[in-house]
Amino acid sequence: MAILNKYKKILMISLIVFGISMPAKVFGIDLLPKLGGQRAGTSIYTFLKIGVGARAAGMGNAAVSLASDATSLYWNPASAAQLNSDVVTVAQTQWLADIDYSYFGYVNRINKNIFLGLSAGALYTDPMEVTTVYHPYGSGEYFNYGDMFIGLTFAQKMTDRFSYGFTVKYVEETLADLDMHSALFDLGTYYYTGFKSLRFCVSLVNFGTQAKPGGTYLEPLQEGGEKESDYALFSPPTEFRIGAAMNIVDREHSKLLLSFQLNHPVDNAENYVFGLEQNLRDLLFLRGGLITAQDERGLAFGGGVKFSAGFMDFFGDYSWSSFGVLGDVQKFQISMQLK
Repeated sequence: MAILNKYKKILMISLIVFGISMPAKVFGIDLLPKLGGQRAGTSIYTFLKIGVGARAAGMGNAAVSLASDATSLYWNPASAAQLNSDVVTVAQTQWLADIDYSYFGYVNRINKNIFLGLSAGALYTDPMEVTTVYHPYGSGEYFNYGDMFIGLTFAQKMTDRFSYGFTVKYVEETLADLDMHSALFDLGTYYYTGFKSLRFCVSLVNFGTQAKPGGTYLEPLQEGGEKESDYALFSPPTEFRIGAAMNIVDREHSKLLLSFQLNHPVDNAENYVFGLEQNLRDLLFLRGGLITAQDERGLAFGGGVKFSAGFMDFFGDYSWSSFGVLGDVQKFQISMQLK
């Protein structure tokens, strides 16, 4: 009877999650109106919006409340204070249009309460050929496009339930001979409620001043001719994230984690994401995720394995995400953690 009641609870939670997250209209009512969608395409450094880590991606990017490896530095700097020891993570994303995105993260445990983190990411493509009106198939000249960031994180565990953290990062974007760079900030909190494993987390990421490319360009005039003008200023892709996570099944050899997150970006509509992770004997992990209110995005799946060697634990993770007509995105991740 106890087992039956437990599965009834899981079914009820699943139905609630499904009901909240349905992007379609029911009885003519849009359950998730796309408020803010008119702001799409109004920010710079958009590569910062590409989620890092295969575990997070496999759970629909509902990762603000996860804290298992150094990709946590990207989602919520306060998560670093929830790790038990030093962690190194390397992640690779095979993004759309043959674009690659590499990530490196390291968390160093200074003592039981203070943690430092280092993170870096680079998005890059092969050189692209210049096309013009008179040379639509290529002019024989090539240009490069790339983005990168490097961040330093400080996180502190104030009590056994609450931690906070912040990240200072340098961001740079290069397109041919245009270049711009900025200093941005991330802030986050991580709070265990005391009810089973339920935690409640908040982060504000990519916060900073507006930026523009250096130099000038020739602007055409209506009356003919051109004038030299400065480039316009644009805002960074600031995003507010709030989420919660809890093991809805918590046995010795089997745990089922449910994660929920609300994202509020400055340059697009709000969206809700949900993730599930089945942990079998702390050795095998199966994951699924749902992303709502985003065109061409929906389901995600993934998995991972863990094994130990000497004084280290090793984790290997993979995820697959659907982007509709745009194609699929795959992510790979390897983490190493001191025991």
